[in-house]
Parts: sequence; C-alpha cells; structure tokens
Amino acid sequence: MTYRSWFDRHALKHEQVVKGLLGKGYSKEEIIEYFDFDNMADKEPDFCPLYAEKKKCHDLESLNCFLCACPYFRFNDEGIDMYEEKPRYSTCSINSSKGQSKAFGEKVHQDCSGCVVPHKASYVSKNYHEDWMVPMGSCDMGEET
Repeated sequence: MTYRSWFDRHALKHEQVVKGLLGKGYSKEEIIEYFDFDNMADKEPDFCPLYAEKKKCHDLESLNCFLCACPYFRFNDEGIDMYEEKPRYSTCSINSSKGQSKAFGEKVHQDCSGCVVPHKASYVSKNYHEDWMVPMGSCDMGEET
C-alpha cells in the first residue's frame, strides 16, 4: 500500500465517523473525546487494524486517534531525496527530536513511534477541523498545491 492510498482511505473513514457524530449532534469536544483510543477500539473496530489487538501505536496512557497521522509528517510516493545513499519516502517537517529516519530494506521512512504530538487531546483541540484533510493537507509532498 502506498502512502497516498492509505491517506485517501483514511480520510474517507474519518469523514464517515465524524459525519455520523455530527448527525447525532456531537460538539467539537465530544467528537475529540469520542476519538479516545479505548472508545474507538470498542465502537469503531474497523477504523484501525491495531484496534483488534487493543494495541496502541504509541505508548501514551490517553491516546487520541482523531488525527491518527501527524500534520508534520511529509511523504512522497515517488521519493523525497537520498538519505545515506538510500531513497527517502517520508520525513518530519519539524525535525522532531522524538522521530528518526529509519531504513527498511532499501528505502528510508520516517519513524514517528517515539513522538506523541498529534495524539494528545489538547493538540487535537488546537488543530481541530471536522475535515481531516484540512490539518493533514500538507503531508503529501507529491501533490501539486
């Protein structure tokens, strides 16, 4: 699966969940709360493959899944640049000290597993938009703006 195909599929899943909650009259705060890992794993088991195992992507007691990915994550399915003589396909636009570039075979990708920035409810609240693509729109470096 390419980054772009995951990105597009996730945007649709996110849209469906948010539309359903808005249809029930949920407020911004209630929507953010709904996206708590434990609640989502229980009520939206198909939203994330990790929910079936009750396995969190980050070691964070109160993990919020509203953004899922990070607005600072950048990807290009065609490649961004060369990193230590291997093509890099993703990176962090703020060079977080909690992230790192990591080789997976002959390709380099951003490893964000040590960073929890987008998974805190306070961060989500500050960057909230019902349309997931608004905060995430700059992630695909291969898309023309």
